[in-house]
Amino acid sequence: MARNEALLRKTQERELELLRSTSLTQLFDRLIAGLMNSYQLDGVYLMLHDPQHEIRHLLSGDGLVAEQLQGVRFVDALVTIAPQLAHLERPWLGPFHKADHELLVHGGARPGSLALIPLRRHEQLDGVLVFASLDPLRFTAELASDFLAHLGVVAAICIENAVNRARLLRSGLTDFLTGFHNRRYLHARLREELARAQRAQQSLACLMIDIDHFKRINDQHGHLAGDAVLREVAHRVDAEMRISDTGARFGGDEFAIVLSPSTMLDAQKVAARVLEAVRSQPVSIGKSAAETVTLSIGVAAATPGEPTRDYKVLAERLIAEADAALYRAKSAGRNRIASSPNLVG
Repeated sequence: MARNEALLRKTQERELELLRSTSLTQLFDRLIAGLMNSYQLDGVYLMLHDPQHEIRHLLSGDGLVAEQLQGVRFVDALVTIAPQLAHLERPWLGPFHKADHELLVHGGARPGSLALIPLRRHEQLDGVLVFASLDPLRFTAELASDFLAHLGVVAAICIENAVNRARLLRSGLTDFLTGFHNRRYLHARLREELARAQRAQQSLACLMIDIDHFKRINDQHGHLAGDAVLREVAHRVDAEMRISDTGARFGGDEFAIVLSPSTMLDAQKVAARVLEAVRSQPVSIGKSAAETVTLSIGVAAATPGEPTRDYKVLAERLIAEADAALYRAKSAGRNRIASSPNLVG
């Protein structure tokens, strides 16, 4: 009874820690390192079902690569890791069998016994938490597993909440893959900058940027490679922007930059720096492949004239001019800059 009381108290403390996690990264650390230390385990591993790679993208938005997470693995199908996961309703405790469990544990010494804790939400298995011990008698079928089952429910809820929180943080104003602002934010910011430029009697510019032959990269190397290219291009573009500039992922493989204040000449110089920064060094794709990436860029400028309240129309005209210039750059052979001859005002 005393042992069970101590175990219950320890489990409740760990569950409260998990519930207090404020980010995916913190939650994963508490699930792996926290539980391993708390329960004096030789290994803790987390397998998560992530077929659309959404959780991996959310982590990358925080500047973290999924492979950097110790003990966490994302899979497209859990059953490919261990066949018994297809029917895992309650915690399974028993001896380690290499043929069945080798893919569930990675690194470290070969365990003597395991506890497989299902993470289920809405009648669906979203993952499995694996406790590993070198002691073959630490986890046996005769042991009660109610505490572990409850821990699995709490962990599943915490993961769902952390993913939803990360979605909300990024979906409102930010593209979760690149960390850039999204299209919605760009439109709102462009209207604000047009109003400011009108008051200050200044001009501003817009760059529309498209990655050349991006579909070929996806087709040859896969969508994860395409994601890596998008992140790296965004990083290089961001490095060439001024503090006052606003960058956004406009959609797909297209980016936009609002430069305020800026003349057409200023914008063309920024565009030239962006073009060179991206094409000067190949982008690494995986461990052995690399691609030289080029851009097509369209540039347009605006000098708001008479006072107006309809900045939305003005913003749409500016974007349309930059987009038309982008189309001309692509039609002329790509890997170049084209400027709009029309000054929006």
